[in-house]
Amino acid sequence: MQKRPLGRTGIDVSALCLGSMTWGAQNTEAEGHAQIDRALAAGVNFIDTAEMYPTAPVTPETQGRTEEIIGTWFARSGQRDKVILATKIVGAGTAHIRGGAPITGAAITEAIDGSLRRLQTDYIDLYQLHWPNRGSYMFRQNWTYDPSGQNREETRAHMLEVLDALGREVDRGRIRAFGLSNESAWGTAQWLRLSEAGHGPRVASIQNEYSLMCRLYDTDLAELSVNEDVGLLAFSPLAAGLLSGKYQGGALPEGSRMTINTDLGGRKGPRAFAAVEAYLRVAQKHGLDPVQMALAWCLTRPFLCSAIFGATSLAQLDRALGAAEVTLGDEVLADIDAAHRAHPMPY
Repeated sequence: MQKRPLGRTGIDVSALCLGSMTWGAQNTEAEGHAQIDRALAAGVNFIDTAEMYPTAPVTPETQGRTEEIIGTWFARSGQRDKVILATKIVGAGTAHIRGGAPITGAAITEAIDGSLRRLQTDYIDLYQLHWPNRGSYMFRQNWTYDPSGQNREETRAHMLEVLDALGREVDRGRIRAFGLSNESAWGTAQWLRLSEAGHGPRVASIQNEYSLMCRLYDTDLAELSVNEDVGLLAFSPLAAGLLSGKYQGGALPEGSRMTINTDLGGRKGPRAFAAVEAYLRVAQKHGLDPVQMALAWCLTRPFLCSAIFGATSLAQLDRALGAAEVTLGDEVLADIDAAHRAHPMPY
């Protein structure tokens, strides 16, 4: 498994990252442990989670269960040193987590306390802000996004407070690096500017949605990533399972995400299925598995640090892991580009 640098931290992570958001809801503890074992055996050293997981669905009763499952794996295996562990502090709006309050310096300390306890570890390798306090254009909000109500001075004060808190956590040895999620180019640039002025740790990564069907990152954030060494951790690289083709023709596999989240977070729609069909034709033409093609394509992008994928079975996991051995030739990439031009922004 190829390893890639996590920003300027000196930490190297596998090009494929094991996502965990189904563990504790769609997956049992034993299944989560089996996935970790299988992924590490295949060369993956990177696991991503969050204090709010599992998300299928999000409930007060299951909140934190995913971190607990990872924690029991650490306790059972004794292999904490084999894993680069990423987790996140939830942003404002989740009522059952700290009353839905926004991210603050005090909230960071409290959230890290909880995550470390559940994870049964004394440090987190990459600590991420799940989404910005000021809002985000991610999750299909780009269609109506309006930043005109933002207050730059309030945002700057918030960033300084958070960076100060993160710096203290680095000094205490409880986190090693700091990352963003669901961020914009402007926001990332501000975090960078403040850290380079001496305020707290430098941003190492951005975890945003990215796939053949969601390519908002390709413009300004791509340029920032390459020039500032802030790599993308791509979530939903399979477009919530759409790119596997399993939902084509009205299919609804038992236990799939669409049985729980019926519109796949705003991704489901006629244009989406037409785009999937175009990518399935490319895979078929070149004798490729569509899941592996979609993941391997992500790994070709110049700003990509790691692609985060999830699985609800070991068969799905093995299929995705096979992407690490796939190299896409120029003809495949040209056909993918043609499909993208024919089906831009399908959701």
